[in-house]
Amino acid sequence: MIRGSCLCGSVRYEIRGPLGRASNCYCSKCRKAHGAAFGTYTRVQRSDFRLLSGEDQIGSYASSPGVTRTFCKRCGSTLQCVSADRPASFALALGTLDDDPGIRPELHIFVGSKAPWVEIADDLPQLKAYE
Repeated sequence: MIRGSCLCGSVRYEIRGPLGRASNCYCSKCRKAHGAAFGTYTRVQRSDFRLLSGEDQIGSYASSPGVTRTFCKRCGSTLQCVSADRPASFALALGTLDDDPGIRPELHIFVGSKAPWVEIADDLPQLKAYE
C-alpha cells in the first residue's frame, strides 16, 4: 500500500495496486498547475485508489477538452489529471505521495513545449509530444 496527501493534509488517500510508468510532463498546463518546470505523474487504476479523507476539499478544473485536473481547495496541491478517454485510470501527481512508490520517472513528455529556461540533463527518453 502507498499513502499520499495534499500539502495541508486535508486530502488523504491510499493506493493498493501497482503504479504505472512515471513521466515528467513539460506541457504548459502541467507547468502552470505545478508552478514548476514540469509535473511528474504516474497512472493509477481507479479500482486501486481509495480516498481516506477530504472529498469535500477536492476541486476540479476542465483544463482542456476531455481533461479535468483536480486539486485541494484549501492548499492548492495538484492531485490528478483525469482524461475522459481513459475512464478506468487517471494520472496522479507523484509529488503528493507520502511513501516511496518504488518507481522513478522513465521519460520526459511534451518536451516540444517545455519552458525555454529548462535544460534536461539526464539520459531518459524525450518525447516531443505524448505518443
